Amino acid sequence: MKIALIGYGKMGKAIEAIATAKGHEIIHRVDISSQHLLEKEHLQQADVAIEFTGPETAYNNILKCFEANVPVVCGSTGWLEKLSDVQALCQEKKQAFLYASNFSVGVNIFFEVNKRLAELMGNQPQYDVWMEEIHHTQKKDAPSGTAITLAEQVLEKVQRKKDWVNTGDAPEEQLSIISRRIDPAPGTHTITYTSAIDDISITHTAHSREGFASGAVIAAEWIKGKQGVFSMKDVLSL
Repeated sequence: MKIALIGYGKMGKAIEAIATAKGHEIIHRVDISSQHLLEKEHLQQADVAIEFTGPETAYNNILKCFEANVPVVCGSTGWLEKLSDVQALCQEKKQAFLYASNFSVGVNIFFEVNKRLAELMGNQPQYDVWMEEIHHTQKKDAPSGTAITLAEQVLEKVQRKKDWVNTGDAPEEQLSIISRRIDPAPGTHTITYTSAIDDISITHTAHSREGFASGAVIAAEWIKGKQGVFSMKDVLSL
């Protein structure tokens, strides 16, 4: 499989290492200094594009992949106010698009555990709920995209919480997300339900970027040749 790698930071390089070890070919690499080289004729040579940049560039990068008729797997966060537009455009142009706030197989299983626990706790008003996420200091967004996904899952089931806020000091009706930036942490997410009697917590701790990178390559392998809007739930049959 021929891959266009859009974003060549630490994550991009981890993806490259795993993809090449699996026999895939990285035919195009774009980093911050070469963003202007993201041209249709280069993208068209790829079977799939993997996009890991940032909120300033992700949207336009995805549109360029659509123009080149190349399936795109996107892991950039901080741009999701435009996600519905991208999904609609993907369907209109009969392209293929897969977005995930986190590509780790373990995290996506953790999402399903989080939803089930939130469902069980929805009718237990004696429990408050809050979240903590820890990442390395180079992470640009806070809270993380993974934390936002987890929070939205909780809000859907625990309706006594109306929205989430990125602070440790939140009113009772808001879900508190505490964001910490500590090196070299690649990512830890904890959801805690607390009462006067006991606490219930679930935690996912990443030991390296390898899980995220491996999941992105699995997603790229899966989306090749497909049309439509997908998620890691589709890839992993969750």
